[in-house]
Amino acid sequence: MTISNPPSAPTRRHCLALAVGAAATLVLPTAHAQAYPSRPIRIVVPYPPGGATDNIARIVGDKLGARLGQPAIIDNKGGAGGIVGTDAVAKAAPDGHTLLVALTTSMLTNQFLYENLPYNPQRDLALISQIAVAPVTLAVHPSVPASTMPELLKYIAANKGKLSYGSWGNGSYAHMAGAHMSQATGADMAHAAYKGEAAMIQDLIGGQIQMAFASALNSKPHADAGKLKLIGVTGAKRMAILPDTPTILEQGLQDEVYQIVGFIGMAAPAKTPREIVQRLSSEVQAMFEAPDIVQRVASMGFTVSAGTPEAFAASYKRDMPVWGRMVKASGARLD
Repeated sequence: MTISNPPSAPTRRHCLALAVGAAATLVLPTAHAQAYPSRPIRIVVPYPPGGATDNIARIVGDKLGARLGQPAIIDNKGGAGGIVGTDAVAKAAPDGHTLLVALTTSMLTNQFLYENLPYNPQRDLALISQIAVAPVTLAVHPSVPASTMPELLKYIAANKGKLSYGSWGNGSYAHMAGAHMSQATGADMAHAAYKGEAAMIQDLIGGQIQMAFASALNSKPHADAGKLKLIGVTGAKRMAILPDTPTILEQGLQDEVYQIVGFIGMAAPAKTPREIVQRLSSEVQAMFEAPDIVQRVASMGFTVSAGTPEAFAASYKRDMPVWGRMVKASGARLD
């Protein structure tokens, strides 16, 4: 007598189908990652060419393209303090082929500056890796009779309403730190906002403005030539590229405005597959371990800080309240 299988018992064919389906499910993420990238990668820099962020992005593009086997094209999409380019990435397809390399302003502080920001960085961006931390210099025109921070503050206070400071855009660190200096001294300094750092530096050299916070990349060559004076640097440590220039903290100012430093980081549109985010983060970490790259970054006045998405998110969360307080105290809100 032949006993047939009960209706509820799986057949051999059914078991085979289940096994194949399970295997496909297990390998799908890996296959997805291995298929990436399938075309050139666009790295959006939301500022004009020539700035420090643009230089870092070009290092990333060159090395990332070689490592992934697809060209990585830099797209300078400046405008509105980094909003235009960052929003373009936030609204791009989340497939890892459109990436953002930007400063703290675009990725963090704009959410405090604008009530109607077209993107929400915490909701619309997937953090990939911090790349470098970016302390800046405080540079003044040679006509300013000060060589230290206490001397500069005394000079500012004695010239109420007569001085101006520049920034590379409304709501930038340079804007907020300059506003803080003005408020702390009661100096009523005028703020001149530029479309990028290069134009700001040219007017500082020309004497149209008297002072500005600026990257070492753009201020040091002019200081070496005697066209600018460097009063100090932000952050807790001196820059490797400027070992003889003291921090503002060393000069007795404990304000958190002068201690915090911005970052240059990489992000992708939210909902980009986690395996792609992790792969990109691993590639960034690997490329910034190379001694020649570390040296190139140091020569710009930055310190390499490439790490995991989790580490980036932790530092982002830690610093976010400080940036929020800076925006509020400086009156830099733009809406």
